[in-house]
Amino acid sequence: MFEQYEDSERLSKSAVVPFRSAYQDYLLYASSVTPGIRLGMNVIKPKQPGHLLVQLHGWHMSMPKPERREGPSDCPYLIVQVDMRGRAFSEGEADCNGLELVDIYDAVQSARLEYSEYLLPEASVYLEGGSGGGGNVLAAIAKFPDLFAAATALYGISDYARWYNQDQTGEFRDDMDIWIGCRPEQDMERYQARSGIHLAVNLITPLYIAHGSGDIRVPVTHSRDYVEELVRLGKAHLVRYDELTGVGARGHLANATADQLRRMAEASERNRREHRSRLQLPPRGILAVGGYLYTRLFRIMLDNVNALAVLEYDADMRQIRVSASQPYGYRMEWLDGQLETGHCAVQFPLLFW
Repeated sequence: MFEQYEDSERLSKSAVVPFRSAYQDYLLYASSVTPGIRLGMNVIKPKQPGHLLVQLHGWHMSMPKPERREGPSDCPYLIVQVDMRGRAFSEGEADCNGLELVDIYDAVQSARLEYSEYLLPEASVYLEGGSGGGGNVLAAIAKFPDLFAAATALYGISDYARWYNQDQTGEFRDDMDIWIGCRPEQDMERYQARSGIHLAVNLITPLYIAHGSGDIRVPVTHSRDYVEELVRLGKAHLVRYDELTGVGARGHLANATADQLRRMAEASERNRREHRSRLQLPPRGILAVGGYLYTRLFRIMLDNVNALAVLEYDADMRQIRVSASQPYGYRMEWLDGQLETGHCAVQFPLLFW
């Protein structure tokens, strides 16, 4: 489970041809937001129909190399391993927590369509990732707040601006300069729009977090600060946090014992097992929009994926107010397909209540 979440391996582009086998397929699927690019995913099939588990790889990594599997995995889920855009098995350009997170959404929709016989009639969707994948988790559960019934974020990045300045060796800053597009001091808003801690007001997903106290690559303050923000927002009941004293160095799980790893895996699975029902977003409320926001009630897309906005909505009355630091354009689509376009009301500083 944990080896796919480290940051030590950067794979070169792969020419693996898509295939199907008895219990694992390697597929390419189309992006719904970037015409012309195809994205890779491994699909690992269970012994019998179950729920859907999406797994995300680490920052420097790609999804595990596709392999033909002639027997089922021991995991009771239909597993979808997503290869982020621009990585070894996907086309496009890497885009830290920007449009790349829509690729996760598209993978879920593809799996639901292609593998319905492996899913229970009311199958829930779960999400897990570590390190860079943990940072993806913290943003994805805010940008798709009612999609995932439960999630696991292991030693994840909650604030990319802080991470940029914490990078002692520059092994991540060079990527962020490209994948986010600038340094934090040049455009702090685009960093906030991609960081889970600045979107945490949206959280309704039960979340399990674990982090080693000695982690160098992703300092433990990322998880501590995120949990503190949930406490401030009155959402502490949604998170279980395990801090692993003495664990972590250059490797996130350096010095971890077999028992600690076992207990982490058990806690992650317990969080999924205890939350089998799909989530329901309140019909009215206030949400953060980091470039875009997809829910089962509506979708809203700003004309700038780097923008941060506040959405006040009443789904029953079909009323919205969108505020931002600039008059960004937006496109709102309600559940029945009704479209609405407009521009954000300018409000600075941006407040969620």
